[in-house]
Amino acid sequence: MANDSGNVVLALLTGVAIGAGMGILYAPDKGSKTRKKIKKKAMDAREEVASRVSQATEELTKTADAKKLDFERRLDESISNMSYKADDIIATLERKLGELRKKNTELQK
Repeated sequence: MANDSGNVVLALLTGVAIGAGMGILYAPDKGSKTRKKIKKKAMDAREEVASRVSQATEELTKTADAKKLDFERRLDESISNMSYKADDIIATLERKLGELRKKNTELQK
């Protein structure tokens, strides 16, 4: 996601630079008008980049939050499963211990 956003921003800035250069080369207007146009285009591009960065940040935040919730859910499930398995192991060990005590009692008679 971050790499795609970086590529989009790079492509956008490259397009702005090429467009500004072409505008300067083929501008029929006076220099002052051309500079104003370039400034306006640069400001528009700046706003566009800021908007895209903001959108990318929002998307990354949403994705991170979703991944965090998914991780917490899976962690809770794993802990719950481990708890059940631990209970099973303890019950089995207690049963085996009871059997061993019974055998030990029989052997001591």
